[in-house]
Amino acid sequence: MGADDEYGVARQRFDVADAAPVLLDPQGVVTGWTSGARRLLAYPASEAVGRKLADLLIAEDAQRVPDLVERCRGDGGWTGLLTARRGDGQPVKVVARIASAEEAHGGSRWLMLLSELADAPGWDMSRTVLEQLTAGAPVGIAIVDTDLRFVWSNAALEQFGGGPAARRLGLRFADVQPGMDAQAVEAQMRHVLETGEAVIGYEHVGHVRSAPLRETAHMLSFTRLEDDRGHPIGVYYTVVDMTERHRARQRLALLDRAGQSIGRSLDLTRTAQELADVAAPGLADFVTVDLLESVLRGAEPAPGPLAESQEPVELRRAGYRSVQDDLTEAVIAIGEVVAFRAGTPPFRCLATGRSWREERLDPLIRDWTTDTPSGRRATFGELGLHSVMAVPIRSRGTTLGITTFYRRHQREPFDAEDLRLAEDVVARAAVCVDNARRYTRERDAALVLQRSLLPHRLPEQDAVEVAACYRPADELTGLGGDWYDLIPLSGARVALVVGEVPGHGIDAAAAMGQLRTAVRTLAALDLPPEEVLAHLDDLVARSAREEGAEPGTVGAAGTQCVGSACLYVVYDPVDGGCAMAAAGHPAPAVVLPDGSVVFVDLPQGPPLGVGGPPFEAVELSLAEGSTLALHTDGLLARSETWAVDAGRERLRGALERAGPLESSCRAVVDALLPARPYDDVVLLMARTKRLGTEQVAAWELPSDPAVVADARRTATRQLARWGLDELAFTTELVVSELVTNAIRYATGTIRLRLIRERALMCEVLDGGATAPHLRHPRTTDEGGRGLLLVSQLTQRWGTRFVPEGKIIWAEQSLTDLPG
Repeated sequence: MGADDEYGVARQRFDVADAAPVLLDPQGVVTGWTSGARRLLAYPASEAVGRKLADLLIAEDAQRVPDLVERCRGDGGWTGLLTARRGDGQPVKVVARIASAEEAHGGSRWLMLLSELADAPGWDMSRTVLEQLTAGAPVGIAIVDTDLRFVWSNAALEQFGGGPAARRLGLRFADVQPGMDAQAVEAQMRHVLETGEAVIGYEHVGHVRSAPLRETAHMLSFTRLEDDRGHPIGVYYTVVDMTERHRARQRLALLDRAGQSIGRSLDLTRTAQELADVAAPGLADFVTVDLLESVLRGAEPAPGPLAESQEPVELRRAGYRSVQDDLTEAVIAIGEVVAFRAGTPPFRCLATGRSWREERLDPLIRDWTTDTPSGRRATFGELGLHSVMAVPIRSRGTTLGITTFYRRHQREPFDAEDLRLAEDVVARAAVCVDNARRYTRERDAALVLQRSLLPHRLPEQDAVEVAACYRPADELTGLGGDWYDLIPLSGARVALVVGEVPGHGIDAAAAMGQLRTAVRTLAALDLPPEEVLAHLDDLVARSAREEGAEPGTVGAAGTQCVGSACLYVVYDPVDGGCAMAAAGHPAPAVVLPDGSVVFVDLPQGPPLGVGGPPFEAVELSLAEGSTLALHTDGLLARSETWAVDAGRERLRGALERAGPLESSCRAVVDALLPARPYDDVVLLMARTKRLGTEQVAAWELPSDPAVVADARRTATRQLARWGLDELAFTTELVVSELVTNAIRYATGTIRLRLIRERALMCEVLDGGATAPHLRHPRTTDEGGRGLLLVSQLTQRWGTRFVPEGKIIWAEQSLTDLPG
């Protein structure tokens, strides 16, 4: 057998030639005696053969013989230290090695090699001297041979488990510490034996047999021992208990993780879950976080601890974490109500504001909550929980909720240090919970304001089929000022508007409301898109100057609208014409009837209020069934830095897959953005319609007063064809007045047009450049009453300018026809 064989005969630490061989039968009886054995133990062969091995040893070692024989049968051999009794009665310390010796005829015997310890090369220092040197040392010290079997150890090593020193002899590390990672420790020993390099400060973390529930940490150092010829004869190693220092490092690491992981968002539920995730498994096996209902709503809870009463305290489960899946069905789910019964430890913690710890829970006690609708309740024994801590969540003297920590039977109970650590972690989390609560209140207020300023219901009209989606921003950036609108215009046209105010929060929402009101006011003037943006730009710049800031100063106090973006689109369902202009806003996409997607080549004007070149508009004709997709820039962005081209390609793909308008609007946003995007987003989709030829009637009129009567008759006949005879009288008056004014004050061709949509519209186009003004004539005036009658008999009227001149128009309701 070689030196590397675990139970081989040869040992590098003594010469086989100097050893005294002895043959034993399987029962430990001497069957062969050599001259070397006679010289070592002073027994002649006649006295030794036939005696039991135990008779040749001192009483203490004789008792070990049955165990040694049994071990030889199971392991194939044994090596260790024994004290033999010489023939003259004197004890002699020997190193004994017992190995199997197979016989040719198939029988079995044991070969025992004996070598006097004092004569073994390299081991001149006796155990007595070593024990005297190390008796009072608190450090565990041991020596193993080249087969990594214990040769000697001091009494201090016993505190680390493995039994007394005498029991270790001949055993390996794995035999005395089966719970520790023996393979890793022995790998260090082999490295030292092979290289001669000492290993200093090797840290081993695990569980020892003496403390199976407690994680321990030990610092080990290894040094090779050599004989006088420089040959390795073993390893000398020391062990120091570093458990307390290890636990202190763990506590600091847990606090560091808590500082980094808790409060990364301003979402209450997410913050509570982050607290649970940090505490398990580092501190506990099971953690629950329960918050008051008022806290989750963002309300201000009453200061101090909760008032003690006989009624259960109701909270809501905001977070929990279990290191084992078998607890998930037994706990209350996130979002469900948690009601702690009066007098229970969590109830008292909430009432007093003080923490509580119990090392050993009664396994027969049920959990402290009242019955839940799901009926998920169990005893602590059924859940496998045996130790608990409850720590109230308090910030600025106010109780916000409670965190409960549990350990299972496989871990040691919570101690006072664990409670202090839990209080530190919860205290840090409480600040984040309170910040999230206050932010929730402010964000909810801003969101209510934002939604109240957005259209509650888009007006009904026949120009476009429309759908809109607004998605608020992520909680870290706050609510923004994105908005949209649809404004009916004269002549059955509509204005589609999307805009964005810089900044976040209530100020941005309020500025958005101001800007939207200004756009609706300008839209009522029937101005072209570029002129609407020009007036809006002047309004924002003037407001900034009035607040003491120069135009171009983005973000100055009182200038929230400065730097706003806006896209203004006008669509005419009569001919499919579409005109648009942009102020610092991305161009819209158009989904053609065949499903392909194109982006409008729209000149980009400067943002509102910052100054720059004039705004430019583009005009295009849209086929019926085309879909305009107006959006804010947040739809193209996934982060603070984004590429327009990449964002457009993602939008193109989402629009190409879109289905019905109402569902596709939200589907596009869902495909491109998370539930809480980096910036708030608006998407307004409008599918174009065309008015049928039977809904529009137009006539060219010469500039001759005699044509007024013909115009009245023509209009009356058209109303009869439409079944609107009830409106004939009013329409004749409107046509007569508008055509007469055009003939009298304007030049060029006159065009009369009637449009039947949701209202009856009457338009008169002339080449004049001046708009009529409504007068309030005196009783003595002979004229000036025509427009006054028109304004009183129609729903609304007005003037808009076109390249050919101007159009004076008036509308009559079709839902309120005279009886």
